[in-house]
Amino acid sequence: MSQSVATSPMELGSRSISRLLIQYSVPAIIASVATSLYNIIDSIFIGRGVGPMAIAGLAITFPLMNLLIAFCTLVAVGGATISSIFLGQRNISRATDVLNNVLIMCVIHSLFFGGLTLLFLDRILLFFGATAETLPYAREFMQVILLGTPISYVFIGLNNIMRATGYPARAMISALLSVGANIILAPIFIFVLDMGIKGAALATVIGQSVACVWVVSHFLSKNSFIHFSRGNRWINGAIMKRIYAIGLSPFLMNVCACVVVVFINKALLDYGESIGNLAVGAYGILNRTTMFFVMIVFGVTQGMQPILGFNYGAGNHQRVRRTLMTGIWLGVGITTAGWLVTELMPDTVSRLFTVDSTLIEIANRGFHIFFIVYPLVGCQIVIQNYFQSVGKPKISIFLSLTRQLIFLIPFLIILPRHWGIDGVWASMSASDLIAFFFSITTLIIFNRRHNDHRPSVAS
Repeated sequence: MSQSVATSPMELGSRSISRLLIQYSVPAIIASVATSLYNIIDSIFIGRGVGPMAIAGLAITFPLMNLLIAFCTLVAVGGATISSIFLGQRNISRATDVLNNVLIMCVIHSLFFGGLTLLFLDRILLFFGATAETLPYAREFMQVILLGTPISYVFIGLNNIMRATGYPARAMISALLSVGANIILAPIFIFVLDMGIKGAALATVIGQSVACVWVVSHFLSKNSFIHFSRGNRWINGAIMKRIYAIGLSPFLMNVCACVVVVFINKALLDYGESIGNLAVGAYGILNRTTMFFVMIVFGVTQGMQPILGFNYGAGNHQRVRRTLMTGIWLGVGITTAGWLVTELMPDTVSRLFTVDSTLIEIANRGFHIFFIVYPLVGCQIVIQNYFQSVGKPKISIFLSLTRQLIFLIPFLIILPRHWGIDGVWASMSASDLIAFFFSITTLIIFNRRHNDHRPSVAS
């Protein structure tokens, strides 16, 4: 192993912030963009190869997919953050303990959640808003995805550790392997083999299997800076507790997203009347589009996470602040680009997913209302992830709850009664606006208290 690779985690405390962000964020952004593009392309394949009801059925699976991701990120993000902090403290053995425990926890979570959900799949999908027309598509898709849960959990969990322990480029490659296999196989399964929406799900699982092999082989190699070790702890209550504490923020964020999507789907079905299923499909288009830009911001925050965690653990608070401010400007720039795209060319975006004129019309209307304050979303996401990265999960949880639950649910109950489907879109933009101000206020208060209680350190 070359010296540069071996010492790269320790350079988090000394190299320039801009160079580190390029080194860590660019691969994460590329991986996030690739994943987002896959989700979009997959939806395009489903919409054009199976039909508009399949798009609606796919949208029904979003809350369940959010739950699936929640139980994985509970371990993956918590483990990545703690391993970065241990590296900042020069504690390689404890970082290895985290790796071992993350693997065990991912397997346990996947078997429990995947198995339990399969037993009650139809009931869950009906609760999430499936109708007689959309249930078959949602069921077909999720059955395959749930069977592949152990693979996807191990892949995602270990990939986060890979990035956090000094291998952002390899973490990017693993994501590209998954996406590449997906994009190649999905059209073959859908159009050539006529497997429908099940083919899209199967392509996803196979792609993640390829990436999982790559990630596991990395941590089996003793040339890796952090690797599996029989001599280290595989099940440790103290480490698991810390992983859960840090990972609780993204876990609750995804659970909230699940709850919110249920409310959104039900509101669209109730107030959409004869076009309710198509309105749910339109939300699927909006969701895929917004997640494309959000995932790019997540790429930035994933790149920030090891820098923030390492320097916070090492007490380099000025480097922590510089990393945060750079991340905020990048986040705002990305979501501003998203707003411009959906404002200037909504019809072009909608037509990527479907040729159904009614579905396009509903989606276009949604873009103009839903994305009106979208530029501010990037700032809120970066600040929320900042608190998570420096080991302040309670604050991060609070901020995630404000955006996705505390404000949004009341809006979804009230506004659609007066404005119908437009009220659903307006609820999301109003919640984003208030959550932005809450995140800025919380950051200012935290910094003032943190500075008041911290001894001055020479720059």
